[in-house]
Amino acid sequence: MKKDLKFYLKLFAGCLRISAFTFGGGYVIVPLIKKRFVDELGWVSEEKMLDYIAIGQSSPGPIAVNTAAMMGYGLAGLPGALVAVFATVLPPLVILSVVSVFYALVIENAVVRNVLRGMQAGVAAVVLDVVVDLVAAVTKSRRAVPVVLMAAAFVAAAVFKVNVAFIILASAAYGVLAVAKVRGKERGHDNP
Repeated sequence: MKKDLKFYLKLFAGCLRISAFTFGGGYVIVPLIKKRFVDELGWVSEEKMLDYIAIGQSSPGPIAVNTAAMMGYGLAGLPGALVAVFATVLPPLVILSVVSVFYALVIENAVVRNVLRGMQAGVAAVVLDVVVDLVAAVTKSRRAVPVVLMAAAFVAAAVFKVNVAFIILASAAYGVLAVAKVRGKERGHDNP
């Protein structure tokens, strides 16, 4: 289905607004992307958004940009991905360019330093909210394997101090095998 200019402008404006007015990184932006494109516009299902977040998190690079790229691609192919990524990276690029010009003045300013410290508390709360939402979405699916994998990943990282990169690689490997198995069954084969 071909998308019109109004669609692309709405996609660009949504990603631009979220990126421009959100501080704290990808884990803060992701729930806002979900709220806009799943809850408000209804363009993406919650399950599909969880898939985009998982791929965005496990791919190299910033999670917000990766998630926006996946969502844009899912909605409108390569043009949608390009629009979503451009809108997501534009505000930080402009802000960092301006800050770099005035870096010496900003870094020594006590007010700016205190504002950034205060924002850390807000960011921590938003990240906790994201974790709670993701856990609720996974457990709501009532599928045992994702719940067990989520718990195992938490225990591996928190208790056994396993490097997160190994957890991500193991999860990605499981996902590839699961998809291959499903596709094998769809083709009428027992083995992928």
